[in-house]
Amino acid sequence: MVLGFVIGYLLLTILIGYLASRRVSTTTDFLAAGKQLPMSVTAAALFATWFGSETLMGASSEFVEKGAIGVIEDPLGAALCFVLVGLFYAKPLYNLNVLTINDYFRLRFGVKAELISALLMVPSYFGWIAAQLVALGLLLHTLTDLPVAWGVWLGMLVVLCYTYIGGMWAISVTDFVQTIVIIVGLIFLLQRLWTDVGGWEEIQRRTPEGFFSIVPEFSWQGITTYVAALITLGLGSIPSQDIFQRIISSRSAKAAANASVLSGVMYLSVGIMPLMITLCGSMIYPDVLHNNTDSQLVLPEMVLRHTDTWMQILFMGALLSAILSTTSGAILAPASVLGENIIKPIFKGTPLSDRQMLALMRTSVVIVAVLSAIMANLHSSIYELAGMASAFTLVSLFAPLTAGLYWKKASSLGALASMLSGMAVWLICIGLETTTPPLIYATAVSIFCMIGGSLIKPDTGK
Repeated sequence: MVLGFVIGYLLLTILIGYLASRRVSTTTDFLAAGKQLPMSVTAAALFATWFGSETLMGASSEFVEKGAIGVIEDPLGAALCFVLVGLFYAKPLYNLNVLTINDYFRLRFGVKAELISALLMVPSYFGWIAAQLVALGLLLHTLTDLPVAWGVWLGMLVVLCYTYIGGMWAISVTDFVQTIVIIVGLIFLLQRLWTDVGGWEEIQRRTPEGFFSIVPEFSWQGITTYVAALITLGLGSIPSQDIFQRIISSRSAKAAANASVLSGVMYLSVGIMPLMITLCGSMIYPDVLHNNTDSQLVLPEMVLRHTDTWMQILFMGALLSAILSTTSGAILAPASVLGENIIKPIFKGTPLSDRQMLALMRTSVVIVAVLSAIMANLHSSIYELAGMASAFTLVSLFAPLTAGLYWKKASSLGALASMLSGMAVWLICIGLETTTPPLIYATAVSIFCMIGGSLIKPDTGK
């Protein structure tokens, strides 16, 4: 019965995507839902941006193993990102009336900055998408014993189908429906396990001292590791195309800003649920935790083995919803950048018509989906794949974006130096296996070069 529900749910998602695709007639419709989304739909779409496999499966297993300090990156860092975007970035970016974040870099810093930022951004999504596809593969494997690799390709085809035909319209409508399913499913499951385990006093009694503390160890290593975890999503995803795409799909700048702050509150409150569900489940059914070689499978296997059919359906609905909504948006984001900022400029001598651009965007969606599926089959850790994604944009694009919006002296040289130096230092530190997280060094260098380059060579007329 559970497998039948999963198959039916996947088919329903494709149907919703097909119905939403009827509203797609232009490139703006495909990439930004015609800029017609109300605040509630935008908030649901933003919430669904990252509420996928990392939170439900990756972060949950980290929480059980390491406590609250192990999940600073997600959900705390993710919620911080949404709030900061709503307070400081949504309105100025919305008012630019562009389709990608890289269009902003072109307007502010020139064509070179557009191209380099695009080349840095597109690869950053492959790890994130691959993490979601791995989760789909693991889920289908748990339900059917289908090889994980086959599950990855099957999941990719489902998401590709409705993203290809409906673009941002399909993503937004399915995200809204899926967000409701996520919240309802998690509330019911948490209530059930919370009662079974004996409530908060029993949970506290059975967890080690300091398990729920989010205060880092007072040492250089402890503090820098903590800061790196917090800013990976907290700052690193601010210049990401998936958030920008949802922001510009809103009806107004005010709606975009309010939706972003609301989604941050939703993300933190709802994000705590799967952590507590997994913790309660590990206490009630310790054999699942100890006998499972892949900790990422603890939550779905615990639900399948030790709950009734309706509870399994609620959980699988929530899990499928989270993964599908995250994957679809993550595929469209780099595809938009690939088509708009990398391929389109090649044809500037003979400008493409809107119909040709729409075809180009859909082709880009296919390219990104296939490459991500290949990557998913080469690496199976959800948490590590997801963590790689935001690091790209943090060390290269956060400083130029922020300086460009809020510092009049920010120049093209500063932006280019910031992008390239930050990425170079990050890669070097990874190669050297530095004890201090590479993000710390790379982000500091990126900010320094943004300031130094802008002071050395200001842009003419600024």
